[in-house]
Amino acid sequence: MATNTEHIPDSTRHPMRVTWDVWSAMYLREMIARTMADRMAWFWMIFEPIATIGVMIFIRTYIRGGRNITGAEFVPWMIVGLMGFYLFREAMLRPMGAVEANRGLFTYRQILPIDPVLIRCFVEGMIRSFIFLLFVVVGSLLKINLIPDHAFGVMMDWLSLWMLGVGLGVLLSVASGLVPEVGRVVRIVTLPLLLISGVIFPVTYVPAQYQQYLLWNPIVHGIESMRLSFFDSYHSIPGIDMTYLWFWALASLTLGLVMHVRFASRLKAR
Repeated sequence: MATNTEHIPDSTRHPMRVTWDVWSAMYLREMIARTMADRMAWFWMIFEPIATIGVMIFIRTYIRGGRNITGAEFVPWMIVGLMGFYLFREAMLRPMGAVEANRGLFTYRQILPIDPVLIRCFVEGMIRSFIFLLFVVVGSLLKINLIPDHAFGVMMDWLSLWMLGVGLGVLLSVASGLVPEVGRVVRIVTLPLLLISGVIFPVTYVPAQYQQYLLWNPIVHGIESMRLSFFDSYHSIPGIDMTYLWFWALASLTLGLVMHVRFASRLKAR
């Protein structure tokens, strides 16, 4: 006797298989929306760091005089810092709009508010990693030394900054979903973060008695650790510790996941 096995209801499928199918579909949807919805999307993602680097080269060359960084060339030093910060920033900011943008999908019982948040974090990580590799390749062709001295260390530091952004992004996706004003405040704060995270100005320029306060910022640990891995002769301030960054990343991710479980129904209903 022939049996019909072509259509298997979701109830008989393994939950992990259902989750994988949902995430795969959402990944394709998010990647297309992120890269193709706006014809200038790729241009702005690449132009932003180039414009920032150009402005900083002008300031350091014609206003402050000289562009020397101890143990590293200025342009590669700047690119590494900007790429690391943009990775963190986008992984933190993009998830805040994920719940609202995908609210229509919550009518399907397989999709939870955490799903589009995690997918956006992953998509941003992939896009920023591709852009960083593009800078490395193009920089090498232009005789800009962007080949890391310790490639594995750079990859681990890159992953660490990504996870820090993911942790805060998951947490803020709940907070901004419940209180929309949170998202506006966080976006305003990103500019001061750029200035106090050692991205465009060396942390060694800060007087020694104030350097300890910079170390309260976990982004400083990630960016400076990546530079130390990138440039063998580079010297940073004492106290750089990736354990501190991972404490922030795991603590915020855990709290964010707990809040997603606690407020899942409210996030769906808003």
